[in-house]
Amino acid sequence: MMKYRLFLLSGLLLFISCGENTVQKGVTVNDIEELNVALANVSPGDEIVMANGEWNDVKIRFVGYGKEKQPITLRAETAGEVLIKGKSDLKLGGEYLVVDGLHFTEGSSPSRAVIEFAINKDTLANHTRVTNCVIEDFNKDQRNQSDLWVLLKGRHNEVDHCYIAGKSNRGPTIRVDLEGNKSIKNYHKITNNYFGPRPPKGGPSAETIQIGNSFTSMAPSYTLVQNNFFDRCNGEVEIISSKTNFNEFRNNVFYKSEGSLVTRHGNYCIVDGNYFIGDDNSEQIGGIRLIGTGHWVTNNYFYNLKGQVFRSPLAVMNGIPKSPLNRYIQVTDVVVAHNSWINCTSPLQFGVGSNVDQKDVLPASEIRSERPIRTIVANNLIYNEKGDMLPIVAHDSLDGIDFKSNLINNQGVALNPYSGFKQEEFSLSEVEENLLIPSTELPNIGFYNGFEFDQIKEDLFGRSRADKNVVGAIAGGPANSPNLMDVSKYGPGWYTINEANENEVKTHSVASVVELVTAVEAANSGDIIALTADQYELKNSLKISKKLTIRLASANEKAIIMYSGEAKTPAFEMNPKGELTLEGVSLKGQKSQYAFASLQSNMSSHYNLTVIDSEIADFDYVLKGYKYSFSEYVKFKSTLIQNCLNGIELAAEDDDRGDYNAENVFIDNCRFLGIAENTINYYRGGYDESTVGGNLVVTNSSFANCGAKEENGILINTYGIINVIIAGNKFENNRVKMVARLWGAKNNSHADNELKNSGELIVQENLPLKLMY
Repeated sequence: MMKYRLFLLSGLLLFISCGENTVQKGVTVNDIEELNVALANVSPGDEIVMANGEWNDVKIRFVGYGKEKQPITLRAETAGEVLIKGKSDLKLGGEYLVVDGLHFTEGSSPSRAVIEFAINKDTLANHTRVTNCVIEDFNKDQRNQSDLWVLLKGRHNEVDHCYIAGKSNRGPTIRVDLEGNKSIKNYHKITNNYFGPRPPKGGPSAETIQIGNSFTSMAPSYTLVQNNFFDRCNGEVEIISSKTNFNEFRNNVFYKSEGSLVTRHGNYCIVDGNYFIGDDNSEQIGGIRLIGTGHWVTNNYFYNLKGQVFRSPLAVMNGIPKSPLNRYIQVTDVVVAHNSWINCTSPLQFGVGSNVDQKDVLPASEIRSERPIRTIVANNLIYNEKGDMLPIVAHDSLDGIDFKSNLINNQGVALNPYSGFKQEEFSLSEVEENLLIPSTELPNIGFYNGFEFDQIKEDLFGRSRADKNVVGAIAGGPANSPNLMDVSKYGPGWYTINEANENEVKTHSVASVVELVTAVEAANSGDIIALTADQYELKNSLKISKKLTIRLASANEKAIIMYSGEAKTPAFEMNPKGELTLEGVSLKGQKSQYAFASLQSNMSSHYNLTVIDSEIADFDYVLKGYKYSFSEYVKFKSTLIQNCLNGIELAAEDDDRGDYNAENVFIDNCRFLGIAENTINYYRGGYDESTVGGNLVVTNSSFANCGAKEENGILINTYGIINVIIAGNKFENNRVKMVARLWGAKNNSHADNELKNSGELIVQENLPLKLMY
């Protein structure tokens, strides 16, 4: 019996020993097959190392159950040197997992997300972290195809120290999903990330972060978004769209991002200690837009913001009576206290979105008539280097807002007579670029101590307010510089943000069409192609997929590009990321081709086009933007456009879902002669009231003998475009009913135009649009 027991004991020890030897401490895998085997055998404390190199077309399914002090880690051999490419994605499920150091580039997800914190509806990730990773330009083939780059589900998950940039297709960059009890009260953290530039999408559904959706908007989320840098996140009007309850947004920097942090649905958000930095060159950069109940907006700093209405530095909206979940809930019981607005245009706007005047074209369910109530605006500071005629804008009555102890230096320019605002002189000093703080003691205007104001314990810099509390975001005198633009504080340590990718600009002189074609293919982005010959006979499209300038070698010379390609093909084919400047060139076709056109499909990113001091003649279309293509800007300056069947057509988005084909179209000092139809056709359909584009400016130009075949009878068709300026132009002998029909309720205007035998230029206050919701 004793021998038998010893035998069992030795067998057990052997079994335990063998089990310990199977623990995968730092096992390295070289391909997806080895990775799958390793993932199938993970235990708490294991570490799987992906070998450096390119991993193409991989679907990583990481399921494991680690422990709090023994997480299971999947990491790059060297952070940043494991490149995930092609049709690839990563799904996570289980407990206490870590993903570290992966770089997603030159590809797109084959599923709904690049990184998803779930395997399926039953296997979600909890207590899981994605850190030190990069996702850049990982876009679907064209912008209407929707996906998410990070989809958070489950509970207690974290995305931190990542760099995420370049999303151009439909869908938020990061979404927090609250569908099901397993994902509410999630306490997710999105911290210390660098959100790099996101180009305008041209319509809705391009948020950088979306927390929940309309249908889960009453659920508690408790998501924390903190210490992130948002760099030119211009996807749409909402940079962050908070659509659930109890979320917190703290200490983030929004840098020249054309949009706002928006409490779109849901209630009881904390927005504290954030920086909103604007740009003199943009009127689209906003701050905070409030909808809903119980929000506290404190200690925020707004600088040099020029956005208006929906993109105001502070926009407090009107709601819809008995609003459905997907519309606008009335603002109630909100506190806006201890914030600073410095050199912002009309910084405080209330009753934003009031649209009672559109009741003739909208159903009652869309009329925003419920004004903010039980809302306190107290202890705030406003400073303007130049006096602002309207620092406080009332789009509706302000009878539900209490203004208390707000200080403003408006350089003596009179204010509207609102109580609760005291105009006094005080000065500011610069701590660092974009950051100004009071340089002397602020005037004593009294101090409002409202209910639970004692909970505002610290100022913008984290300094205690206990000993000395003042109005504005900053308590006390000068502080150490917070180094807002020190981007090393955000994103992965191995990834160099603002890396110098620009090559030295090279000029390629070309004397033949063969050399021209070769130069277009071989040039680096940013290069110049100089035309030295008089004429170029081009038979195939030039594919523009990078930034190029094509111009005359000498201002005294003349160059003609004759395009004789197949019908309905463009002389210049604008590919994703193509950016062409054509200067001083005569471009001629044979009436059946296009001068410029996007791809008909697979426009995964935007293109840009500038034409200066040129002539475009004898084409079917001057510019044809196909469906799902998008341009950030189209510019024609000092150019003759003549004898074309169609002009500039950017009207392919006809689904009436709020999308459009170009963000900005500028026409200046140009001549349009003999354009049969679609002289300028620029369209945005669908009642998406928060969209602030597109933008059309037509100035100092002439239009003659155009529109003879125009079916709709309008020379410049801008239906649904939000911002239109038509000024200083001449219209003569154009066979149309109308030069333009402008939208009076939006930012459409005309001035100093001369019309002769060209119909009317009318303003229609309210345009009927199809409801999107």
